[in-house]
Amino acid sequence: MNESIETNSLASEQAPTITSWLTLLLACACGLIAANIYYAQPLIGPISSQLELSEHAAGLIVTLTQLGYGLGLLLVVPLGDLFENKRLAISILGIGAVGLLVSGLSGSVGPFLVASFLVGLGSVTVQILVPYAAHLSPEAIRGRVVGNVMSGLMLGIMLARPVSSLITYFESWRAVFFMSCILMFVLAIVLSFVLPARPVKAQLKYSQMLKSMVELVKNTPMLRRRALYHGCMFGVFSLFWTTTPLLLAGPEFGLSQKGIALFALAGVAGAVAAPIAGRIADRGWIKLATGAAMILAIIAFAITFIAPLGSSLSLAIFVVAGIVLDFAVSANLVLGQRVIFALAPEVRGRLNGLYMTTFFCFGAIGSALGGWLFASYGWFSVSITGVICVFSALVYFLFEPSN
Repeated sequence: MNESIETNSLASEQAPTITSWLTLLLACACGLIAANIYYAQPLIGPISSQLELSEHAAGLIVTLTQLGYGLGLLLVVPLGDLFENKRLAISILGIGAVGLLVSGLSGSVGPFLVASFLVGLGSVTVQILVPYAAHLSPEAIRGRVVGNVMSGLMLGIMLARPVSSLITYFESWRAVFFMSCILMFVLAIVLSFVLPARPVKAQLKYSQMLKSMVELVKNTPMLRRRALYHGCMFGVFSLFWTTTPLLLAGPEFGLSQKGIALFALAGVAGAVAAPIAGRIADRGWIKLATGAAMILAIIAFAITFIAPLGSSLSLAIFVVAGIVLDFAVSANLVLGQRVIFALAPEVRGRLNGLYMTTFFCFGAIGSALGGWLFASYGWFSVSITGVICVFSALVYFLFEPSN
């Protein structure tokens, strides 16, 4: 780690003060906020139909949200090293709430895509809260605390798809965004009263902070490796969950929004991976667990070839594949965060921002590529792409230095 960066970005480390109820609150908050990124994922069919967006461009509905999230990770999350964390988190949360409101009100593609970008930008609040939890945690249980908070985040991500599908089935896709907008305003009020302030002392200007991030990338090989590992994992995660609703609603399976919601609900089981991974990381088994997560992701795509599309067996296999893939991605995310959070506490916000930015860019590519691949060549091309991407990461991982 570059010594000048450590010297110029001094942050006051609080004594560990996190409690069980505060961990629970942060987990719930992260889950509710993170869900905003994924509500539209199973709804790209009805949204694109009503807003007259072509099938080939339908993936933009998810991609713009992820791009907003990625930009926020790069430019907003590192501000956690410079500004009081609670006030910063609540301010950014407000941007997301506005985006949700505009999403529900939009009558054409342009405003909706702009609003989607704002939703993604506002959702980076979760990546201000996760390092905040790490700052308040003793080293001995930091992996466990981060894992517990991330379990809430992953639960929110995985519940977002079935919840939005069910709301759309009984009401409309616009109701999803209106309801979440209300939740964000309520959450902002709760956090403003409950979270303890975490002031920081920084000697950097914003421009200097951005420049220091370039140095962090250059001088932190483990950050680069973990970001690439999870970039490939999250890219195929987005690839899978962007295309499977289209496949399941198509002629092979013919599922309704309710059926797609039940399918997505099965993936929630993968959220249990986060706290498990956190405990594994605290025991020092990070490398072994990382390799296992990548192999599980490859298996998730590979098993979809076993039965003909449209059969009952094929549907069951896709349910299993969704659970396995979500489990693998959740575990790998927590393992990566445990590694980078241990590198340098005074630049934790920047490290987390760079890590998350990298893999969310991969996620945005996965969403856009998935929609195009599926519309052009079908599920076979999607699954092959998923296998190749994770296998490439696995090969790179096998050459990771042991020290």
